[in-house]
Amino acid sequence: MNRSLQVVVLGAGAGGGLPQWNCGCCNCSDARRGIIPAMTQSSIAVSADGKHWVILNASPDIRTQLQACVDMHPESLRGTPVSAVFLTNGDIDHIAGLLTLREKSGFRVLGTEQTLGILRENTIFKVLDAEQVEFLPLSLDQLFEPVPGLLIEPFAVPGKVPLYQETDDLRLNAMGEQTVGLRIGAGDSVLYYIPGCAEIPDWLIERVSDGDMILFDGTVWKNDEMRATGTGTKSGARMGHIAMAGPQGSLSRFKALRDCQKIYIHINNTNPVLQPKAPERALVESEGWAIAQDGMRFQL
Repeated sequence: MNRSLQVVVLGAGAGGGLPQWNCGCCNCSDARRGIIPAMTQSSIAVSADGKHWVILNASPDIRTQLQACVDMHPESLRGTPVSAVFLTNGDIDHIAGLLTLREKSGFRVLGTEQTLGILRENTIFKVLDAEQVEFLPLSLDQLFEPVPGLLIEPFAVPGKVPLYQETDDLRLNAMGEQTVGLRIGAGDSVLYYIPGCAEIPDWLIERVSDGDMILFDGTVWKNDEMRATGTGTKSGARMGHIAMAGPQGSLSRFKALRDCQKIYIHINNTNPVLQPKAPERALVESEGWAIAQDGMRFQL
């Protein structure tokens, strides 16, 4: 059977989505009025055969996302095309959706030992029936085939622990199991999925250079965006996310990626690129990037 990499954007937004429930910023207000598209929280689904799917991050919006995607609908009285869920970190907006997937259907939960340890430590995740749901820790930099024809390799990227695990000795831009990117292959096609990343070292640029597509952290346009819009006090760096703009931002750092389809995902409700006529959007598009939207589909 010929394999091709199929990708569906289930959700394109950062934590809180768009509109965020308690925010009246320009973007959220426009999304409520239908002027710009709403976004659920960041998640994608990938498959090599269109029948067996792996969800990358289980967002709190997962029920709505699965309903909106016909590929995820059950084909029998009880069942699911979802074979596995891979968690790139332990953020609430990446693990909370697991609690929705508790209705006695079997699948695997994949992630690093550190991330899966978070689930084991919190008894609420015991609602996932151990006879149906297998928790499988994966090692960094090792290939795994979760469904036929689909190869996934997790690797560490600069990041930080989830907000609820922060302590006084918090390390930003830390490297380890707490934040990973994924190299996903099917046939000759390669996708990189990196929804959270605190900086872009030279080695990361080199690592993703063989990709046909990259879905990358597009949380904020500028590092001080939250403060500038009056919506918060934390910088992008403090949240573990690199800005798009600036000499060390992702637009500049990934400029050399020319033979790769580049798409921003995990986009915060404050980001000006969500406005189609904004100069920031024009600059992003002139640099060869697209902005993810819920429901986008790709075949590589």
